[in-house]
Amino acid sequence: MPFSIATWNINSVRLRMPIVERLLVEHAPDVLCLQETKVPDELFPEKAFRKLGYEHIAFHGQKGYHGVATVARRPIEVVEKRRFCEIEDSRHLSVTVRAGGKAILLHNFYVPAGGDEPDPVINRKFKHKLDFVAEMNAIRAEHDEVSGSVLVGDLNIAPLEHDVWSHKQLLNVVSHTPVETENFEAMRLAGNWVDLMRLNIPHEQKLYTWWSYRAQDWQASDRGRRLDHVWSSPNLVPDFAGYEILRLARGWERPSDHVPVIARFDLD
Repeated sequence: MPFSIATWNINSVRLRMPIVERLLVEHAPDVLCLQETKVPDELFPEKAFRKLGYEHIAFHGQKGYHGVATVARRPIEVVEKRRFCEIEDSRHLSVTVRAGGKAILLHNFYVPAGGDEPDPVINRKFKHKLDFVAEMNAIRAEHDEVSGSVLVGDLNIAPLEHDVWSHKQLLNVVSHTPVETENFEAMRLAGNWVDLMRLNIPHEQKLYTWWSYRAQDWQASDRGRRLDHVWSSPNLVPDFAGYEILRLARGWERPSDHVPVIARFDLD
C-alpha cells in the first residue's frame, strides 16, 4: 500500500469535523495536514481523530484564527513550530514520520492570505505575506540516503498562468500578482523543492484547489485557483505515485472553500 499525505485548509476544524471524518473514512490517508484550524490547542478535537484511528496528533493553534495541525495513523514527532516575521500566529508545524525505511520531515504551512490590496506600502497584510514568503527561503528540502522532506499546505499563491481561471484578469488580484508569483518561485527554487502537483501535469492544463464562497454556483463558473501545494525533496520524486484533488469535497455539506489534495508515495 502506498504512503499517503493529505493537505486541506479546513476553515475551522471544529465547525467542519463531519466532513473531516468523511475524508478520513472514505480515503484514509496515512497523514492529514490541516490549515486554518481556528482553535486553541487545548480545545483541539483530539477524541474525534483518535476514534477514527488517528492516534498521533500535533497542533499549533490559536483562538479564532489561523492554526495548523497534523494527524497520523503512525507515530509522528514534532520537530518545530516556527515563528515567522516575529509574529505568533500559528502558521507552521513540522514533524517527522517514518515511511519505507525513510524519515520524512513534513512541513505543514498556512501562508498569510495578504488582504485585498496588492500594495505593501498601504496594505500591511500584503507586506506581511511578502515578508513571510521571503523567510520561507530558509526552509530547505533536506534529504540524504535515509531521509527526505515534504512541504504541504495552503500557500495562498497560485504561481502559474493556468493555476488560475484567468491569468489576465487576476494579475492585479492578491494570490496571483507578479511580485507574489516571482518571489514564490524563487523561494521554491532556493529550497530545492519539487512541485509534485505539476510534475506530470502540463503547465497549460488548468489546476485548481480553491473556489470562492462568493460564487453563486462555484461548479458552473469554475473560477478556481491552485492555492494548495505539495512539494518534496528531489530524492522522493522516484517514489511519488501521483495525487488526487478531491474536487467533489467543495460540494459537501458546509464545505471549506478549499478541497483536500492527497499525495501518494511508494514508500511502504
